[in-house]
Amino acid sequence: MARPVIQTTDLTKVYPFGNAEIRAIYGINMTVESGEFVSIMGPSGSGKSTLLHLLSALDTPTKGEYKLDGKKVDKSADLAKIRREKIGFVFQTFNLVTRLNAVQNVELPMVYSGISPSDRRVRATKLLEKVGLEKRINHKPSELSGGQRQRVAIARALANKPKLILADEPTGNLDSISGNDVMKLLQELNDAGTTMVMVTHEEDLAEKADRIIHVFDGTIKK
Repeated sequence: MARPVIQTTDLTKVYPFGNAEIRAIYGINMTVESGEFVSIMGPSGSGKSTLLHLLSALDTPTKGEYKLDGKKVDKSADLAKIRREKIGFVFQTFNLVTRLNAVQNVELPMVYSGISPSDRRVRATKLLEKVGLEKRINHKPSELSGGQRQRVAIARALANKPKLILADEPTGNLDSISGNDVMKLLQELNDAGTTMVMVTHEEDLAEKADRIIHVFDGTIKK
């Protein structure tokens, strides 16, 4: 049986605030199995953004344990390497490099992984074909629609064959048609075996995942 991609035990993050402390999240116990599609929902200030930062290895917990693909993520870990090799990111604002065209944007994660230029170009082109942008590979972000830019971002997230895709409000800046197209693409990738965790405030999108985790006041709402 495949080990969980995500496993947290009593995950807690506390921030100092003057002479006091703010518990952003506490006691989070969650597991995401390989190949699952999980949505995370919660109101503003609920702690879901902090949780996403911890799951993405952009931060480390104050207390508790987080294992990604069986490996501990803590202050002793090479967080940059974990992000580079294990996680693909899809952001609400796309975060594409404006001076680069689509294929160059998809190549970027592979540059930092030391993949040769020829291999980068072949893989980036195939990924753009996979997301339906084979005719837009030389277009810069300003020449693409919002939905197309998010497809480039999804292709980029897949560049290093990650164990996990983290999508933060991936349809938040899109119209309903483009948003549905992006959601369909994420579902297709999940159906093909990619483990997916998506933060969203849109319940109709969240319900398309295998299950929903509700975060409220820093913990998982039962």
